[in-house]
Amino acid sequence: MRLFNNLLAVFMVVLACRGQETEKVTFDGVDYQIIGANLEASNVLTDAEMTMRFDKMTVKDTLRTKFKATVTDVCKVKGCWMKLKLDDGQEAMVRFKDYGFFMPSDITGKEVVVNGYAYVEAMSVEDQKHYAKDGGEAESEIAKITEPKKTFGFEADGVLIKNQ
Repeated sequence: MRLFNNLLAVFMVVLACRGQETEKVTFDGVDYQIIGANLEASNVLTDAEMTMRFDKMTVKDTLRTKFKATVTDVCKVKGCWMKLKLDDGQEAMVRFKDYGFFMPSDITGKEVVVNGYAYVEAMSVEDQKHYAKDGGEAESEIAKITEPKKTFGFEADGVLIKNQ
């Protein structure tokens, strides 16, 4: 029984430490790393075009789309979310379908293409504080969060990370 438990522990460590499998592709001479579902870098909206679409949406609206933007922040715990820069200093919070994949923690500043569903939500104070904590914000900044806010969200089923 002890041997079984030791083997089980080793097996679990190997699975936990195994890297996420990714594929590399090239579109129009630009190299990308694919994470999640396969997608192409064609018919992609810019961050300014996506901002205009978000601005026309109301809470609970959804829109199937694909857009390109720069990563401003990534979950430091395990890459379970990222924020993308939109026009006018706004951001979109990106989560990943069914937590099926995660982002590398070193992609801040890189350009990505996300594919999935855009939506608008009213984010609770509790959720804002949770994401601020995951993002490594100081406790003093987290304490300033006191009201729900309208946010732009995105559930990605696939992401292309531009290789630089």
